[in-house]
Amino acid sequence: MPASDSIEQNLLRVLERVNNAALRCGRDPASVRVVAVSKKMPPEAVLSAARAGATLFGENYIQEARDKIAALAAERLSWHFIGKLQTNKAKYAAKLFTMIHTVDSEALAVELDRRMAALGSSMPVLLQVNVAGEQSKSGTSPEAAPDLARRVAELPNLELRGLMTMPPYDDPEKSRPHFAALAALARRIRDLGLPGVSMHELSMGMSHDLEAAVAEGATLVRVGTAIFGERE
Repeated sequence: MPASDSIEQNLLRVLERVNNAALRCGRDPASVRVVAVSKKMPPEAVLSAARAGATLFGENYIQEARDKIAALAAERLSWHFIGKLQTNKAKYAAKLFTMIHTVDSEALAVELDRRMAALGSSMPVLLQVNVAGEQSKSGTSPEAAPDLARRVAELPNLELRGLMTMPPYDDPEKSRPHFAALAALARRIRDLGLPGVSMHELSMGMSHDLEAAVAEGATLVRVGTAIFGERE
C-alpha cells in the first residue's frame, strides 16, 4: 500500500490538474468531481485519501466493495459503482452505492429498478456507452443509447443522470473524439425531453487523459493510479 503522505500528495496533484484543466477551457472547477477509484486498495488507503479530502470513491467489484464499505462505515463517504454489473448482483449494488455508472442493458435497468422499489428508494444511474465499439468493452452502442434512455425513463425507481464511457487506452488527444462523441450523444438524449432525465453527468477520463475529458465536458473523472499508485 502507498504511504498515506504520498496518497495525500497524489490527490492534491490530481485536484490541481482538474482545476487547471477546467480553467483552461473556461469551466468552473467545481463542476468536475474526482471519483477516487479504490478497487484493489485496502481500507487504509481509502482512509488516507479521505483524510486528504476525497469524499467520492469508485469500486468495480461487489464483494470487495461490500467489505470495504462496511469497514469504513463510520466515515462520511459516497460510493459509486463503476465496474461491470451482473444482473444477479443488482440486489447488492442497490444497497451499497449512491450511483451506478454502468447500466448497459434494459434487463439490468429493470432489475435495479425492482431492487430499489423493494428498498423504497431510487438510484441515480448513468448509461455506459461503448463509443469506440470495442469488443472487449461493455456498454450499449451509441445508436441504441436513446432507446435505452427511453426505457430507463419509464422506470420509477431509477434517475437517469447522464452517460459514461471508457475509450481505448491511448494518447489523450486520441481520446478526445470519443469524449466529444459522448457529450454530443448526451445532448441528443437530453433534447428528447424524457421525463425525469437530466443528462447533466458525463463520467469520462482517467489518470492519463483527464485533461482531455474535462475539455470535452466531463463532470466525473475516474482516477485511480494517479492517486493510489499502481495496483498489484
